[in-house]
Amino acid sequence: MSSAAREVSDRFATPLANRPSSFRLALVLCTMLLIWSVNYIVGKITLRHLDAFTLVSFRFQVAAVVALTIYATRRKHTPLRARDLWPFIYLGFFGIFINQGCFTVGLSFTTSEHSVVIISLAPIFVLLLACALKLEKITIAKIMGMAISIAGVLILEAEHGSSLHSPLLLGDVITFGGITGFAFYTVLGKRVAEAYDAVSMTTFNIVVAAILFLPLAVRQERHLSWHAVGWVGWAGLLYMAGLSSTAAYMMFYWILRYMDASRVVVMNYCQPVIVILLSIPLLGERPTWNLIAGSALVLLGVYLAERVAKRRGGVAGSPALGD
Repeated sequence: MSSAAREVSDRFATPLANRPSSFRLALVLCTMLLIWSVNYIVGKITLRHLDAFTLVSFRFQVAAVVALTIYATRRKHTPLRARDLWPFIYLGFFGIFINQGCFTVGLSFTTSEHSVVIISLAPIFVLLLACALKLEKITIAKIMGMAISIAGVLILEAEHGSSLHSPLLLGDVITFGGITGFAFYTVLGKRVAEAYDAVSMTTFNIVVAAILFLPLAVRQERHLSWHAVGWVGWAGLLYMAGLSSTAAYMMFYWILRYMDASRVVVMNYCQPVIVILLSIPLLGERPTWNLIAGSALVLLGVYLAERVAKRRGGVAGSPALGD
């Protein structure tokens, strides 16, 4: 999630006597994974009732209300420090406005299967940015991991013939833009993440995104036929805003208080499998051999690159954002 996930986990480490049971931790982790996996399916269904710009702009207006309500009613929360206002502005911009904006728009042009595989590449982009900023060193193992992942993407895009003529290429490229925003969020968010609790960090990022999306939401509302959306569209919007954008992120940061980030990162490898399996009966999508082979190579490449980063305590050894 954040480049400081491991540091956050150590900083807020709780004495063993006060730790939740292993069963409870596993239950919350599985719930979070399921919420984020189902989000791809819900997103595709909701896009049948709302256009991408309306969905993403309304999603974060609702998410801001939910997050602020939780923040205000919680006994302990970290107030926003004036010096952190600018960091939260650019973190909200990269981490949510760009990342989630591109995810939603990209999903409207591609399949849930392609989307989840491409988003699995996020740690690779984090590693590339960290290397560019000299926070990580390029090694042969990292280069091999990146090359394997790129090969997986090329196989994925060749699913319908030439990669350059794939009908899903536009959506996949837009989704790539989203994980680029996530990479900046991860690398730049270290200092702020160390100083704020889970609820406060999530709330401030969402509020910034809601403000950035507000002009778009106002514009889209003027052209929206409220009755034509139907209950399925509104239910999907509420799911994505309340559960995926708010509750799941708060669960994630809570889990990091008790589990090492390298253990939580396992969900990166489970999510594509879950989404692909769900997309078959719920969306009618059919996995192809290109999808299976490309997915396997992408995940293998990410694993190899992350394994090296974890050994060195690098920024790439942290979980990716859920959507």
